[in-house]
Order: sequence, then C-alpha cells, then structure tokens
Amino acid sequence: MSDAEKVLEAMRTAGTPLNAGKVVELTGLDRKLVDKAMAELKKTGQIESPVRCYWAPSA
Repeated sequence: MSDAEKVLEAMRTAGTPLNAGKVVELTGLDRKLVDKAMAELKKTGQIESPVRCYWAPSA
C-alpha cells in the first residue's frame, strides 16, 4: 500500500475532515511523507478541502 493510499484510507476511516497532523498520528507516517501524499491526492482530485487546512476524500 502506498503512502497516498494509507493517507486516503485514514481519511475515509475517520469520517471527518483531517489536518495533516492528525493524519500523521493515524498513519504513523513521517510528516514529509504525509505532505507529499496529500499533494499527490490533491493533484488527482481524490481529496478536497471543505474547511481551510482540513482535508477529506472527494465525494
């Protein structure tokens, strides 16, 4: 499972928008890896920001 997949799965499991710090706590990944994975997911449209600095899977 890639880092991006882990981040996306953590967001889906949480069921609420998360900031990067919370994703780090839930996945155990390094902050740099989470930031990189989230940038990748944003670029592909798999996550969206319903509230500033918080992210959730796209509908």
